[in-house]
Amino acid sequence: MATRSAPSTCSIDNRRRDNTMTASNLETVSENRSFGGTQGVYTHQSTETGTPMTFAVFVPDHAPGAKLPVLFYLSGLTCTHANVMEKGEYRQACAEQGIIFIAPDTSPRGDDVPDDEAYDFGKGAGFYVDATQEPWAANFRMRSYIEQELPALIAAHFPVDMERQGITGHSMGGHGALTIALRNPGRFRSVSAFSPIVSPLNCPWGEKALTGYLGDDRAKWREYDACALIEDGARLPDLLVDQGTADAFLATQLQTERLDEACQKADISAKIRMQEGYDHSYFFISTFMTDHVRWHAERL
Repeated sequence: MATRSAPSTCSIDNRRRDNTMTASNLETVSENRSFGGTQGVYTHQSTETGTPMTFAVFVPDHAPGAKLPVLFYLSGLTCTHANVMEKGEYRQACAEQGIIFIAPDTSPRGDDVPDDEAYDFGKGAGFYVDATQEPWAANFRMRSYIEQELPALIAAHFPVDMERQGITGHSMGGHGALTIALRNPGRFRSVSAFSPIVSPLNCPWGEKALTGYLGDDRAKWREYDACALIEDGARLPDLLVDQGTADAFLATQLQTERLDEACQKADISAKIRMQEGYDHSYFFISTFMTDHVRWHAERL
């Protein structure tokens, strides 16, 4: 369990309540009391995406000056920060374990941001890559945003202990969590995923997204494929994955068996749980969210 200090009603530094937060132009969209903590939504002008970016943060009550571990959650296709915030049911577990929960958006937004008519490409489908192809390259830099800009922003404005970071995600966000952790060895003490896309090199969603954002050279895709990264030598200390057996995307898009095989070959300790009868929805995610939060807390 993450170590907690005595509770306090001040979950976020009061010096930052004025909605200006000048160092990064961070603005408070909303803050609500929930489970003895503060559920906030914030926005800022991103230097990586060149657009405003919105994210959600839950901060449990804590003693003044205390630093808490942090769990990043990356959402899936079509989602924003709001999907897990409204349906993920993480707050009670995070409050009990003393963990800050961060939920960013899945892509840049705005009238000037390029888009595609399909749900699985463009806005809402950033795939946590840094795009190199036009017209996507200028704005679709979700890898750098999640790996660099957002953590620095969180560290500057919230009471986080950046030596105790965990990461998780769902579907496209599970892909993001796995690949970000594998590319940044030692940064995350804990890694988990719900229904992750484990090998974009080998599924229609991934082939479409990586071709569009990165071009036709499949060798350049490998750094965005969890199974390929493991094959190329990247490692995790251990891993928790939950996957529903009634998930309509399991066979064609998710292919969980590929990750299981890659982890076994690399001797990675991976608990991959096939959950009978569960689908791809937030009914599934919310069912096992507490398990994941507690699993991360043990390692944070």
